[in-house]
Amino acid sequence: MVSPLDHKLLRDLWRIKGQAIAIGAVIAVGVMMLVMMTGLTASLTQTRDAYYERYRPADVFASVSRAPERLGSRLAAIPGVASVQTRVEGRALIDLPGQVLPVQAQAMSLPDRGRPALNDVYLTNGRMPAAGRPDEILLLQSFAAAHDLRPGDSLRATMNGARRSFDIVGLAQSPEFLYITAPGELIPDDARFGVIWMSRAGLSAAYDMSGAFNEALIGLSRGASEPAVMAAIDRVLTPYGGTGAYPLAHQTSNRFVSEEIAGLEAAATGVPPIFLMVAAFLLYIVISRIVQAERGQIGLMKAFGYTNTEVGAHYFKLVMAIAVGGALAGCLAGIATGRAMVGLYTTYYKFPFLVFQLDPASFVIGVAVSILSASVGGLLVLRQVFALTPADAMRTPSPPDFSRTGRMGRAIGSVLDQPSRMVMRRITRQPVRMAGAMIGIASGMALSVSMITIYAGFDQTIDLTFSVVDRSDVTVSFTHPVSDKTLFELARLPGVQRVEPVRNAAVVLRNGVNSYRGALTGLPENPTLNRALDDRMQPIALPQGGVVLSRVLADMLDIQPGDTLGVDVREGRQPLLDLPVSGIAESLLGAPAYMGLDALNAALREPGRVSGAYLMIDEAQGGAIYAALQDMPTVAGVSLKSQARDAFVTLMNTGAGAIRYVMGALAFVITFGIVYNAARIALAERARDLASLRVIGFSKGETAFVLLGELAVVTLVALPVGALMGYYMSFGIAAGFSTDLYQIPAIFDPVSYGQATLVVLTAAVVSGWLVKRDLDRTDLIQALKTRE
Repeated sequence: MVSPLDHKLLRDLWRIKGQAIAIGAVIAVGVMMLVMMTGLTASLTQTRDAYYERYRPADVFASVSRAPERLGSRLAAIPGVASVQTRVEGRALIDLPGQVLPVQAQAMSLPDRGRPALNDVYLTNGRMPAAGRPDEILLLQSFAAAHDLRPGDSLRATMNGARRSFDIVGLAQSPEFLYITAPGELIPDDARFGVIWMSRAGLSAAYDMSGAFNEALIGLSRGASEPAVMAAIDRVLTPYGGTGAYPLAHQTSNRFVSEEIAGLEAAATGVPPIFLMVAAFLLYIVISRIVQAERGQIGLMKAFGYTNTEVGAHYFKLVMAIAVGGALAGCLAGIATGRAMVGLYTTYYKFPFLVFQLDPASFVIGVAVSILSASVGGLLVLRQVFALTPADAMRTPSPPDFSRTGRMGRAIGSVLDQPSRMVMRRITRQPVRMAGAMIGIASGMALSVSMITIYAGFDQTIDLTFSVVDRSDVTVSFTHPVSDKTLFELARLPGVQRVEPVRNAAVVLRNGVNSYRGALTGLPENPTLNRALDDRMQPIALPQGGVVLSRVLADMLDIQPGDTLGVDVREGRQPLLDLPVSGIAESLLGAPAYMGLDALNAALREPGRVSGAYLMIDEAQGGAIYAALQDMPTVAGVSLKSQARDAFVTLMNTGAGAIRYVMGALAFVITFGIVYNAARIALAERARDLASLRVIGFSKGETAFVLLGELAVVTLVALPVGALMGYYMSFGIAAGFSTDLYQIPAIFDPVSYGQATLVVLTAAVVSGWLVKRDLDRTDLIQALKTRE
């Protein structure tokens, strides 16, 4: 049997259904983000761990120029090493019909017999290459899908300067290629980079590695010291051109997946509380206004024998109904959005499968935190309920003293008409209440500003990276550092208008306990095609005796200009360098470190060497240029900036960066919820006064002006405050979206602020229209009967 108080609860919920839905939507957003991000974190983590456990990626990777196969037994004898697998790997160019540009690929060897002990492959179609068939290969499944290749097809590839034909017998995936990029690049593109697996004998013959290897995969025993094992591996391989062992944590694919998981964990911790705090604030305002408006009813309930606990529980149930309803809706929305986001993640992280995993803890935490945040606001209101005695509650509250409104208020009122004076009196006589509404609307404005600014930041990243920093058309990489005379060969190609050299050296940068494994990029003293820029987007002249670090890299190493940077070169003679940091560059893609080309070659004691070149070309002769580059035996890869730009845009719009659109939509939901609640609260508080105005002759429009004029003034005041709050909030959100892959700047863009203003004004107009509609439908007699 439903009690009278529960009947009243249902009536109250129906009466404030608009406000309840708006607040419930804000709670639902917070819970949805928690469920979605926690579920995605669990999905990526569990799928990665299961994939790794079954296909056994190496714990340590060690590359070497050329080492005899007998060193494998020495590596296996190192304390802490459980298993060793040597292999051959190299770069290749795939020649596809209809493709004028050669496609980069990485060739990996498979054991001639049996499956790999480490870094096994997952066969998605076809079969493994047969023993004694060096022309049979496995092809990366995502690359094959991008070019409509399947088992039974053949392809031609250039390996070590020789063009060969291969038969595709199977398609595969691998745990070391979850995030797939061409060497030296950061942006994945299934169509522009492939992986070829073939027999050890066949690949060794192609790269002159018979009886030798150029990469060792190490599996560690439980409890082994990773740094000690890597140091021992380096001692064994350094005489043979070892470039330094590194752990799975630093392997490119694993690093990107791990950073994505860490980012989701941080977002799941930091984002939902923002929405729930806003909801608690709105609930406090709404319920406190209801309590003030129902003083007489509270007094009557107490007079009829209901205890403080029973009356308080009634209003607490009202809070809980909204909170629990919003939390349950958020759980369902989180499941739906999580499943949708999984589809986006599978585009860039090549798991054999990725199913959205529900984390039961997220439902418990989401509902519990929603109830807790709502309870905070509800308990503050319950104090008012407990403090009311029946006599005080049924007595009309003493009218506030507005005798001291101040000279400014009277001066402003003297030049306004009567409806406008009513608006101003309301604002000046209740400044705290108006300030609360203003702060709420300003918070919505701040969210909109920050999210629209992030949109502009993504566009700025693309424009600066591909139009200002990199002004080349084509990037050519060589199989190894070659003589700078090769640049003359490139310059003589018909259609090549400009050539600039680049030298990329594999290094480990160190500053105290901080280190970063990457590359040191040597550029001409005053480059024009690919440049280091300062914070004003002006070119930095590279000094010959120091290094210029990107800002994100300087922050990771905790180093400033004037400090000394340790550089552990991992190629050639592998010198240890101490270089002064000469400047900080702004880079929005990756974490580069720049140095003068001649100074870098001098430090490496390899003068006149380049590892690549940037070209500016006549696009009309592009086909002939690409064909000529493909025939050059020292060319390892050719990439077009236009293709890289398109891949980057796709990554940010359909990958993890797509969540910014979700956040933008949620910012509008919060903004509308805040503005609508402010308008509804004002209507509830002034229903009797507004009905009185109608009775004494005010038209519907004039009455609505008295109500909505207050909302308009508060909204207009909130706009500049919200813009200022949004400016500072943008930096935090931009930092949250930035990764090692790309950095999103927080920029002052007047267009963004204008769009955010339109969002708030649209929310205010829609809210005002909804409230005016309710005002026009008000039963005047019923409203006048209400004495509060």
